[in-house]
Amino acid sequence: MVTYRYLGSSGLKVSEITYGNWITHGSQVEDGAAVATVHAALDLGITTFDTADVYANTLAEEVLGKALEGQRRESLEILTKVYWPTGPRGANDVGLSRKHIRDSVHGSLRRLRTDYIDLYQAHRFDYETPLEETFQTFADLVHQGKILYVGVSEWTAEQLRDGARLAKELGIQLVSNQPQYSALWRVIEEKVVPASEELGITQIVWSPMAQGVLSGKYLPGQPAPAGSRATDEKSGARTIKGFMREEVLEAVQLLVPIAAEAGLTMPQLAIAWVLQNPNVSAALVGASRPEQLADTVKASGVVLDDATMSAIDAALDAVVERDPAKTYDVSPRTRP
Repeated sequence: MVTYRYLGSSGLKVSEITYGNWITHGSQVEDGAAVATVHAALDLGITTFDTADVYANTLAEEVLGKALEGQRRESLEILTKVYWPTGPRGANDVGLSRKHIRDSVHGSLRRLRTDYIDLYQAHRFDYETPLEETFQTFADLVHQGKILYVGVSEWTAEQLRDGARLAKELGIQLVSNQPQYSALWRVIEEKVVPASEELGITQIVWSPMAQGVLSGKYLPGQPAPAGSRATDEKSGARTIKGFMREEVLEAVQLLVPIAAEAGLTMPQLAIAWVLQNPNVSAALVGASRPEQLADTVKASGVVLDDATMSAIDAALDAVVERDPAKTYDVSPRTRP
């Protein structure tokens, strides 16, 4: 079964394997299969579910709300996000203004079929809205009971410090950041993680398998398997493109004997690797079929010894992205 970790310095626990429905629900996977996969996640002990209003232009929230209907709400942790354009993309249908946050949270509550959201996350940093306006709105929603905790996604160390300061002044908690993090993408380690440790913030990491590349199914010199994310022109092929270089695929194959020696599958090794970082509260995993989850949840509670961690570093060293400046490239300077 899945084990739990505290979210930031709060008293809230989340399942360290968290179900995320980016790309899959409302897009890549039919609704019936999506509901079955959510129910499989619950059966495996996953109680934390992450989504966003922008995923499939609100359809992912709709599907998750349907899948979780009838479950004991107190036993679930439901996470969603606000920032990116939704709806007809009017002038105020994007960003972290007071108007967009209020409109968005009410839409998310309706689609998720709940009266509160456990963790409401700023999906990116909004350079066009005063940070004070954003956090005052979050504070109002906390005090109204519509959200319980505040998180962000892909913020820099400096942005996290400014947000944490405002949150404290307003009597609320900024507890989490949601960055990309994997054995191939380690840009948060130099600055974001130390700042987070200082501020009582932990990471809920997305793409712990580097968009599936760390599963080992993409082989150097061979076409991507039919039906894989790399062949999904709707969204998957674009997001995985940066990892599909020959030198990366060759390095990943060096992990196959390391995983075997550790008694793990390649997906389990990838997820266990991110969970070795004590500043990580949860690894987000998606699935298009229930059996995929049955494999990945076995990474929960795994402790990789120093020799295994060193072997992974040696295998991937030449292709790992570590540049902390990459955290500045994620949030648009102007609203999309």
